[in-house]
Amino acid sequence: MKPDVAIVGAGPAGMAAAIRATAAGAQVVILDDSPGAGGQIWRGMEQTQNGRQAREWFHTFAALRSSVLNNCRVISASRAPLKLLAETPAHRVEISPRALILATGARELFLPFPGWTLPGVMGAGGLQAMAKSGLPIAGKRIVVAGSGPLLLAVGAYLKSHGAKVKLIAEQASRMAIARFAVHLITQPAKLAQAAGLQLGLRGVPYLQGCWVEEAFGDRRLQSVRIRRGVKTWTVDCDYAAIAYGLYPNAELALLLGCRMSGSCVAVDELQRASIENVYCAGESTGIGGVDLSLVEGEIAGYAATGETGRAHALFARRKRAQTFAEALNSAFALRPELRNLPRGDTFVCRCEDVTFKHLQQATSFRAAKLHTRCGMGPCQARVCGPATEFLFRWKSESVRPPLFPARLETLIEHKTEEQETLS
Repeated sequence: MKPDVAIVGAGPAGMAAAIRATAAGAQVVILDDSPGAGGQIWRGMEQTQNGRQAREWFHTFAALRSSVLNNCRVISASRAPLKLLAETPAHRVEISPRALILATGARELFLPFPGWTLPGVMGAGGLQAMAKSGLPIAGKRIVVAGSGPLLLAVGAYLKSHGAKVKLIAEQASRMAIARFAVHLITQPAKLAQAAGLQLGLRGVPYLQGCWVEEAFGDRRLQSVRIRRGVKTWTVDCDYAAIAYGLYPNAELALLLGCRMSGSCVAVDELQRASIENVYCAGESTGIGGVDLSLVEGEIAGYAATGETGRAHALFARRKRAQTFAEALNSAFALRPELRNLPRGDTFVCRCEDVTFKHLQQATSFRAAKLHTRCGMGPCQARVCGPATEFLFRWKSESVRPPLFPARLETLIEHKTEEQETLS
């Protein structure tokens, strides 16, 4: 395939980019590894969305004549010229676009603590996604913990589907949450949304400056110990939904050689990355929420098709969304005490059973990888990489293809074709 624009990711940013690029007359191909559009935030497509904003975007997206490849993972990429190698469950896909928009989103950030590998301990968004996919949660006792507004959304969803949400433990301080609440006054729609979540969580304690310190259970989770200042107590539960915010999915950008700003892809005012004809939008440029993802996607879609005037017209809207994102990230910044959660025997790399004690002897992520195999398991450091970045301030230093597990047939055919082209 040789489309004008290829978009990786069909969450809000990818959907918005596709809509604007198609409106500009471009031939667009969208690749997404989920069964349908929406990403993590709008999982389940239009059928599961109650908000008008999501329904309107889904309605417009569904009317596009663009090619959408679902259940499709990009496993490798190259530049000069741009080329993507991807897989569906049955086929190999190669795409050579004129322009590429990365809208790869983010994943939940997990911080290790004693007992976090017990069955029943999972990500907050992960438990919500499993519940949407059919996991029975009615009557289940659930503790929701970590950081960020997602905790309230997950708690409200679980409660509305019959779960017994015991409490929501937010690590951010009460003062930080209060300052953020004041900022919400300038955002009427978000203020109404927050009020709706609070209403749905009536009777559920929402404790700030509070976190899960340890999980207990015989073969599966039975209880967690909560800490709030000097006070600790134990809560019996069937599930613990714990996530400390989000972490950008930037592996594909790194593989292409895009310049980074911390953990995020660095972009200019038109969402252009440092590699020619590569654009990036959404959470991979910085965690900012759905409104920022949408407008960044729109700007990227216009810019990738040469419609820079239309892109510039959206800058003021993006600035407002960025201001809100800055307030959000400031309020829910992770407290340093969380670095003290792991004990020496706590697994940090779950794939390779690497403990905190072993990692304390390393001086960098590369050294840890060489001496302990940290980050070399099936998840390819997608879980332990961000965790060690927080715990030790390390940076993962390299990304290599394949980005995800791939069929040998795909890799062999691709390599054979490359060699034939060179000869």
